[in-house]
Amino acid sequence: MAENSSSLLDRSRTVAGPGYNRWLVPPAALAIHLAIGQAYAFSVFKKPMGALISGNVDQPAPNDWTAGQLAVIFSIAIVLLGLSAAVFGKWLERVGPRKAMLASALCFGGGFLIASLGVHLHNIWLVYFGYGFVGGIGLGIGYISPVSTLIKWFPDRPGVATGMAIMGFGGGAMIGSPLAVALMAHFKDSAPMGVAPTFITMGIIYLIFMMFGVFTIRVPAEGWKPEGYVPNAQHSALITSSNVDADTAIKTPQFWMLWVVLLCNVTAGIGVLETASPLIQETFSDKNMGAGRGVTAAAAAGFVGLLSLFNLLGRFFWSSASDKLGRKPTYMIYFGLGILLYALAPTLMASASLTLFVVVCCVILSMYGGGFATIPAYLRDLFGTMQVGAIHGRLLTAWSTAGVLGPLLVNYLHDQQKAKGLTGAAAYQTVFYTMAGLLVVGFIANFLVTAVNERYSFKGAVTAASAGH
Repeated sequence: MAENSSSLLDRSRTVAGPGYNRWLVPPAALAIHLAIGQAYAFSVFKKPMGALISGNVDQPAPNDWTAGQLAVIFSIAIVLLGLSAAVFGKWLERVGPRKAMLASALCFGGGFLIASLGVHLHNIWLVYFGYGFVGGIGLGIGYISPVSTLIKWFPDRPGVATGMAIMGFGGGAMIGSPLAVALMAHFKDSAPMGVAPTFITMGIIYLIFMMFGVFTIRVPAEGWKPEGYVPNAQHSALITSSNVDADTAIKTPQFWMLWVVLLCNVTAGIGVLETASPLIQETFSDKNMGAGRGVTAAAAAGFVGLLSLFNLLGRFFWSSASDKLGRKPTYMIYFGLGILLYALAPTLMASASLTLFVVVCCVILSMYGGGFATIPAYLRDLFGTMQVGAIHGRLLTAWSTAGVLGPLLVNYLHDQQKAKGLTGAAAYQTVFYTMAGLLVVGFIANFLVTAVNERYSFKGAVTAASAGH
């Protein structure tokens, strides 16, 4: 029995038979990404978790957890996302997506359960270990587990394929946020702020939901290709017909150029996400807009929701567009247009042009999301499909770095301006100009990306075994 249950998870048991419809694979990928995308909604727990002792979110007790302590939870999760994706990438390619997705589901769901014990005992270190460390490992493995498989199923449209899955990660917060709020309200009479039982319930729900992906995922048979597809018959010299393994890929200049590209794109995007609500309230206040016309807390929450929507839509729109435009030109748009919009934002803030400012931020966030969804296809173009999941995993360390660097940089610059006595738009000008400067660095790095030298190519036959060698 044990032998049969383990073999059910083996890569060989996930190979699709003849006539299998490849469009059944994206829903399996979405089941994983919609679940782990809950990480973007973690902020809904911050105030309740900061009032477990006092029971009052507006007047925390001295022994309640501080905002700084709670911010560390998300940072640990994002750092572990990148590190686990890098460490387990080659293992994923070897064992196949089913076993990796199961590991992700157990870690992500289990992380909630461990964190619930930490909340119950009021032990922040257990929460760090549960949601941050164990859950973060689930995030990393889950994030890359369907991407390599999708690219292999859709060699003709890799941008569309990865956009569909990674759109799910962007949209996970749209499910996770209202679910968490509803559950905390339901359990508030049975536990402090209803947080611990909410963690238990969400852990179980996500574990079950992710199992749909685990047992429906399929990989194409070796040598499979879509009917009528001719490899490398496309427009770009950057699209290779060779393969580079993960260990060799990190020795190429192209890998490190793309690492800088992702770092700059994500750091700049986080610059807006991190400060969206206080930024729009402080800049477009009654003082600047006129009595009764300023942005309220409720309107600011709507602005954050709108940014999340464009983050989600941008993942599919831009990555799909990159199939037509090419990956390098698409990133040129991200950075070129981004530089202009970031440089324009302080002027719009100073002139109280609220509508235009919202439009600019929405476009910026669409390109932030698009950057995440386009990068796997960019890697596939440059390094081939053999170990693209492992290479993608190693590149995600740039996201981990940006997840720490972005908020630190934004808060430091903003605090520096406030210390000078600047308020409103003036306090955020340096933030936007610095982010525009970061995008200049990203633009240069992307411009320097060229085709990978043939000497880095894998010389053996590409098989399932070599994918994880």
